This record gives sequence, structure tokens and C-alpha cells, in this order.
Amino acid sequence: MKSMPEIVGRGEFDALVVRTDYDNETAWQAVAAELAQAWGDDGEYEASVHLVDDPAWSGLTPDEVLDQARRDENLSVVFVADRVTMQSPHRALLALDIADDEDEDLDPLPYQVIIGSPPPREFRTVPAGVHDVHANLSIANMDFSEFAEMASSDPDRTYRSL
Repeated sequence: MKSMPEIVGRGEFDALVVRTDYDNETAWQAVAAELAQAWGDDGEYEASVHLVDDPAWSGLTPDEVLDQARRDENLSVVFVADRVTMQSPHRALLALDIADDEDEDLDPLPYQVIIGSPPPREFRTVPAGVHDVHANLSIANMDFSEFAEMASSDPDRTYRSL
């Protein structure tokens, strides 16, 4: 894997969004504008997002983004603005679970016994959902798999928002 620039300047409570597709600047501007919108009931919370918008990240795979994002031990999720995001009418970002498969605190056995498969490691979310997901995972109010399940029940397989 090529050497990537460090992710610097992310505030402690900022959701991390990494752009990996540079073919549609208009689509990216729409995503960034949606991410900047206040969120919560009646827009009670200010958006807190750190955008990585550097062509050095162009074309990276989700696994390569995860490798870089895992350097930040305070992150539980990273969002990727990839080709699917830019082509989707909903601008659905890819949400990736930061937890490493070998993390000590990840016990997939109960999930496998109940559901019959390992816990999901990714799902798509509209930009407005980024804040719900990041905030709830950051305070351990919900699990990644709960958001993935909500996304899987949507006709477009996309998490919309709480």
C-alpha cells in the first residue's frame, strides 16, 4: 500500500469522512453541504465532521481506508465517499466498522449464534445519517450491527436516520 498522509486536525467529536472518488466535484460538493447541516430533532446539534478531501486518497479500497483510520484509537466508524456515493441519488456514504477482527472486545459468537453469520462490518448511510451513527457509536449507545440492520431493512439498503 502506498504511503498516505496522516489524518490531522480531527476534533475529538468529529465524524471522519474520507473522499476516495474524484470524478464528480458537483456530487462531492452536495455531499459536503449535506454533512454540514445541523442535525437532531429540529436541527438542535451542530454538524461536527472532519473531511479528508485530498487526491492522495483517490481510489483507495475500504480496507486501505480502514488501515489508515485505525491509527486513531478514538474512532469507532469511518465514512467513505466513494464512487457509489457520487453516483447514488441519495449520496449514500459507506460506513465502515473500525473494530479490528482480532479486537479483544469484539465477540462475534453471540451474533453468529443468533443471526447465523458474523456481524456486519459495513453499510451505506445518507449524509444526514452520519451524525446519528457517529454520535451513538462514540458513546456506545448503539452497536454498529444495529445500524447495519436498519440499513438492510431499507429498500435501498441505506440507513436514513433515527
